[in-house]
Amino acid sequence: MAKARFRSDASEAVHSAASGLYRAKVIDKKTMREYDDLCIEKAPEFDAKEIARIRKGVNVSQGVFAVYLNTTVSTVRQWEQGDKKPSGIAARMLQLVEKNGLGIFG
Repeated sequence: MAKARFRSDASEAVHSAASGLYRAKVIDKKTMREYDDLCIEKAPEFDAKEIARIRKGVNVSQGVFAVYLNTTVSTVRQWEQGDKKPSGIAARMLQLVEKNGLGIFG
């Protein structure tokens, strides 16, 4: 499982304490989900135009972009047409490419 991205150091501490209480069966699963919602940063959402802008900004074809993001050309096309939304991990990858370019893939 990927490491959670917390909203702040304080959120991480609060979540850690809540996790301990959950493991000790002091709080229930519903309450733990509420702590997750409060403390863990959501994956970004990108619309079709933003995804196309990010890809064009790094000056690659849909095929090359798909290879970098470990997905298919069809998926990239569907994202850019608005037929499909990137999942959490794919959205994080898009966020990284938007911020750092393709150089992050070394």
